[in-house]
Amino acid sequence: MPKRYDSSLQAGTTVSQAQNAVNKLHYAVSQAMSHPNLQTIVQAEQRLAHTEQAMRQAELSLGGQGFELAQDMFIEEKKRLNSIQNQHMQEGN
Repeated sequence: MPKRYDSSLQAGTTVSQAQNAVNKLHYAVSQAMSHPNLQTIVQAEQRLAHTEQAMRQAELSLGGQGFELAQDMFIEEKKRLNSIQNQHMQEGN
């Protein structure tokens, strides 16, 4: 029978992937905030979609436990992206 240590390793990897995705989202949102144009905002939106998928995967893998920090960071980045999207839309009108 195979050893059962791989599930905790997978869970740790899944959380790491979610945290890495949030870090990349942070960078993309920061770029959009410092250089607010359509291209950087679209790139941040695409990164947001990727990060949402990573967060869903981590939540499914862990049953909702163990990824609270990544989730908090993710929520903060979504707020930052919404802010720059709203600002960009107001400037476009």
